[in-house]
Amino acid sequence: MALVPISLLLAEARKGGYAIGAFNANNMEIIQGILAAAEELQSPVILQASQGAIRYAGLDYITAMVKCASEQVSVPVALHLDHGTSFEQAMQCIRAGFSSVMYDGSRYEFEENIARTLAVVEVAKPVGVSVEAELGKIGGTEDDISISAAEAMMTVPEEAQEFVRRTGIDALAVAIGTAHGPYKGEPRLDFARLEKIRSLVDVPLVLHGASGVPEEAIKKAISLGICKINIDTDLRQAFTAAIKQVLADKPEEIDPRKLLGPAREALKGIAKQKIQLFGSAGRA
Repeated sequence: MALVPISLLLAEARKGGYAIGAFNANNMEIIQGILAAAEELQSPVILQASQGAIRYAGLDYITAMVKCASEQVSVPVALHLDHGTSFEQAMQCIRAGFSSVMYDGSRYEFEENIARTLAVVEVAKPVGVSVEAELGKIGGTEDDISISAAEAMMTVPEEAQEFVRRTGIDALAVAIGTAHGPYKGEPRLDFARLEKIRSLVDVPLVLHGASGVPEEAIKKAISLGICKINIDTDLRQAFTAAIKQVLADKPEEIDPRKLLGPAREALKGIAKQKIQLFGSAGRA
């Protein structure tokens, strides 16, 4: 299938009361594992490329791999820039063929975040590319972006309402207590804040840093308006654990295929679990 913008996928998720998994793609095996999971479960899916992934694989390689892989499946696939931090980067991804971009201006003051986000929206929307933005700061580390617990700030519901109204974005990432990377303890999500945001904002909401969040909390967040859920750490852990296991069992192994094949299958299993948890299975 041709790549689709997240706006189309998330509109259906809102109506259906489920969420769509947004999984980070760094290499061929990861892309194959995620799309195999989505195809088996007949789920729409979002493949994301972070700044680190783009540096590692190259923008043209990432785009070509996802386009090639998406043509092999029957489910809707979006290719999305995750945590883009500049107008120029968003434009590069749009020109390369991404169907959606995230502009993350959360490190700026409110008015500057609006202005910078709006600049991306004014170019992306006319060419059919959807835009996600962030208000508040998600704690933890995501490639080049590192936010300490002290710096992490929750999204203010009234600011979210104004932000969406003035920018015209398609989806809003909210800070309600999650963090990027592995958790040291169990995360506590601010569901009252999420419910208030949902009552004031008329676009799909996004939960970043969802790896490691308990299943019941994920289900409740979906019931309160979360339509896109970002998962990366859980996939990385499964992928690398499988490689380590092969090397532990066969320390003399030198065939990359025999390392990456089991890793792809392990990652696929986690992706299937997440798709089923989010309720998007059978929604393609």
